[in-house]
Amino acid sequence: MGEQAIDLRLALAFALWRLGDWGRVLACLREAEALALRLGDQRRLAHVSSEMADGFRILSDYEPALRAGHRALTLALALGDHALQVEATMQLGLIYYHRGDYGQAMQALRQMLRGVACHSPGKGDDHADAAAVWPWSWLLVCFSHVGAFAEGRAMCADLLRRAEATERPFHLAVATFGVGQLLLRQGDLTQALAVCERGLAVCQRHDLRDWLPTIAVRVGYAYALAGRLPEALPLLEQAVGQCEVMRAGALPAAYVSWLGEAYLLAGRLDEASTQAQQALEFSRAHQERGNEAYALRLLGEIAAHRQPPDVAQAEASYQQALALAEELGMRPLQAHCHQGLGLLYATTGQHEQARTALSTAIEMYTSMEMTFWLPQTAAALAQVEGR
Repeated sequence: MGEQAIDLRLALAFALWRLGDWGRVLACLREAEALALRLGDQRRLAHVSSEMADGFRILSDYEPALRAGHRALTLALALGDHALQVEATMQLGLIYYHRGDYGQAMQALRQMLRGVACHSPGKGDDHADAAAVWPWSWLLVCFSHVGAFAEGRAMCADLLRRAEATERPFHLAVATFGVGQLLLRQGDLTQALAVCERGLAVCQRHDLRDWLPTIAVRVGYAYALAGRLPEALPLLEQAVGQCEVMRAGALPAAYVSWLGEAYLLAGRLDEASTQAQQALEFSRAHQERGNEAYALRLLGEIAAHRQPPDVAQAEASYQQALALAEELGMRPLQAHCHQGLGLLYATTGQHEQARTALSTAIEMYTSMEMTFWLPQTAAALAQVEGR
């Protein structure tokens, strides 16, 4: 009976998860944890711990997430359960990602993929389908932050084919998430929109509430970059609001920064500033260092677009974002910071500094094939050199 009670709570947690009721998920998992401890059921405790790691991660509570993830992995190793080891390693990789430790995240995800290759699932084992999509998609998301676009793009078509082959809408949504993120960060808006809009349609058609805001916010941000602001802003606002409700009030800092950038593009600087400050405060409070860097860069952009520009604030924010981006290996963000600094220096008559920053941005954009941002940057450099 005790084992059945644990399994029922795990099933309920999964159902709540798919409904996007993430706050109640942890309550179910805590009950399952207490039962597993009472029974001394190490295998179920490992599984519950892995799920708890994911639940705490979703709610941006990373210290207990790490503890649960490490406990799951320790138990899985002691049990010699390969499938549980793979699952726990995956959870730890995602926690590292959200903390901005992209190198460690990619290492864990690659380790998981090697483990999956050595594991031969039995009949009825769902890990085969999940492993065909889930870690690959998150690896693409990591690539999008460090600028490994060439390696990522070589994987995209295969990942989408894998997802389609499972014939499961959830897996297709997950695949479009990773592929869309990579294309979006590279600035390939046409392809990013095609992939993300497909994922959004899948979520809507199959009522995938837990993934709907995740995909919708990417569609909205792509619309914003493409200049389709009347479509972008309502979609972003709704997605951010939905995600915050599902996360029991935990702020989705990355999405808030995207909403802030859309407000900036729409000329709504005060609203952009509010979003950027919220994203910065939340990311610092929860040690989401990658999101902190994005929020700092956005604050620099906002200060640079003031009339007149707040030069001191803009430069300070760009430099802080750049330092953090360099530490975390976030090459696309480094390029954006160099571009921002170059444009700022050009407006203030600091031509040598502008030339250096803009040239660096162009070199980085070119090396990563981030061509969307090249024309504006090259035009600014030409203007500086023409003086």
